Amino acid sequence: MVDGLVYPRFVTNKLAEALGDSPAVLLHGSRQCGKSWLAQSVGEPRGFTYLTFDDSNLLQAAKADPQGFVAELPERTILDEIQHAPELFRAIKSAIDRDRRPGRFLLTGSANIFLVPALGESLAGRMEIVRLHPLGQSEIAMSRSYFIDALFKGKVGIKKTERLGRQLADRITVGGYPPAVERKTESRRAAWYRDYIETQIRRDVRDLAKISSFEILPRLLSYAASQTAHLLNVSELAGPFQVSRQTIRDYLTLLENIFLLDELQPWHTNRISRMIKTPKLHINDTGVACSLLGLNSESLYADRTIYGQMLETFVYQELRREASWYEDEFKFYHYRTRDQKEVDIVIERGAKQLVGIEIKASSTVRASDFNALRQLKNYAGSRFVKGLVLYDGETSLGFGDDMYAVPIRFMWEGL
Repeated sequence: MVDGLVYPRFVTNKLAEALGDSPAVLLHGSRQCGKSWLAQSVGEPRGFTYLTFDDSNLLQAAKADPQGFVAELPERTILDEIQHAPELFRAIKSAIDRDRRPGRFLLTGSANIFLVPALGESLAGRMEIVRLHPLGQSEIAMSRSYFIDALFKGKVGIKKTERLGRQLADRITVGGYPPAVERKTESRRAAWYRDYIETQIRRDVRDLAKISSFEILPRLLSYAASQTAHLLNVSELAGPFQVSRQTIRDYLTLLENIFLLDELQPWHTNRISRMIKTPKLHINDTGVACSLLGLNSESLYADRTIYGQMLETFVYQELRREASWYEDEFKFYHYRTRDQKEVDIVIERGAKQLVGIEIKASSTVRASDFNALRQLKNYAGSRFVKGLVLYDGETSLGFGDDMYAVPIRFMWEGL
């Protein structure tokens, strides 16, 4: 909250529309990103009854008699943290098959059920999925930006602003989880994040898989945080641990399933044989990453190597958060060739439009900073809309040939 006001969630309209024509809607995302509050704020005015499987008595009742439990539910029900009760999925499927009226079930989950075998299969084709991320910067500012829309539809003119400098490091270390954003000091935020990681792993991973070396997961997540914005190297990540490479691969998948890690896949075309097809690793929130690495705003800003990594992840996650608010589907990639030409983020809108984005921590931009973007444009052809270098500067400028330098703060302040 800010001065007693709740942060707006710009995915709200998308969720409400899904409830208007889908029998079941799943609102999923990492724990503590605001799912329960959003589900209740959208559902309860529409007559939904809220039930949570964080209540152990309710959970045991659901597990004991799934069919009977679902049969006795109110006409419209919010079932919070549904991943704790996978036994209900077949019962919900049966209920929907008998009565396909829209807006019967609003489910929330802190695990991606469609990446977990046997959980999501029952509701395939019967349920719409809405992703809720931690807060975006424009949600924190309580003023929606249409930055991505402007990238694909609008022009980038000359526009002045002020450089963020250390303020950008502050935003990176705060992250986007509402309880952390609300805390007033770095030490209190760091304490929240430490408790959050411990709780998230203990409560949700145990529901998804039986693993032999549970104590490895927090250490692996910390190590992954140090490698954010790097190409995924499972062998390197496995190095500090006395377990197999395949075990580490499985653990990374688990962390991705509970929305703590993302793998950004490579953009590729059959025209280019020398492209690297390895995904990039990104932690899901830079506040989490900085806490895991013991970084505050000052120490992050002083270490330009890790600062560059965190800034790239910050921009990537900020763009993904905004993209989730649109009806259009956006797909995210990175681009890299064996001769070290690299574009940090590639965004596709449908099958015919593409934007490339390179990220710089500095306050200056040179013509050479667009070399990889120009190569991407050559390979993408008519699909290419714009190439951007996002930097911590003061002015948006055109560099010719659909290439632009844009201050990072315009992501949430608007072009």
